Amino acid sequence: MIKKSFLGTGWAFPVQFVRDSTAAVQMASEIQDIEQSLTILLSTRPGERVMRYDYGCALDDLLFEPANVSLLTYIEDLIKKSILYYEPRVQLREVRVNTDGLLEGRVLIELDVVVRATNSRFNYVFDYYQREATLQPA
Repeated sequence: MIKKSFLGTGWAFPVQFVRDSTAAVQMASEIQDIEQSLTILLSTRPGERVMRYDYGCALDDLLFEPANVSLLTYIEDLIKKSILYYEPRVQLREVRVNTDGLLEGRVLIELDVVVRATNSRFNYVFDYYQREATLQPA
């Protein structure tokens, strides 16, 4: 049975199936659904979705740019606009780009978010890190 939620309920990300006789799709609700929605939004390139060409955040385009103040400010602006346009359930209070792991190629994007319907705050961290696409031994 699908859990009803005023914050939203959708397919869990990544897509998984329930291991029972129904073989239904695993669902996500409440804050978990919002967090997964933010992950999808920040990791999707504009033009990648067939029916929503403008959906996404163009973070992948900036992958090999020099990490300076201008780039970090631009990243913050991209994220603010994407969340403003595509995630109406939340109000973004602050975006912080943590560059402590920059030498390893890792940037943590920390979001301070307020859920509009409940006025509750939570922090969300997006790990902006690209892993090499090679096959790993099982």
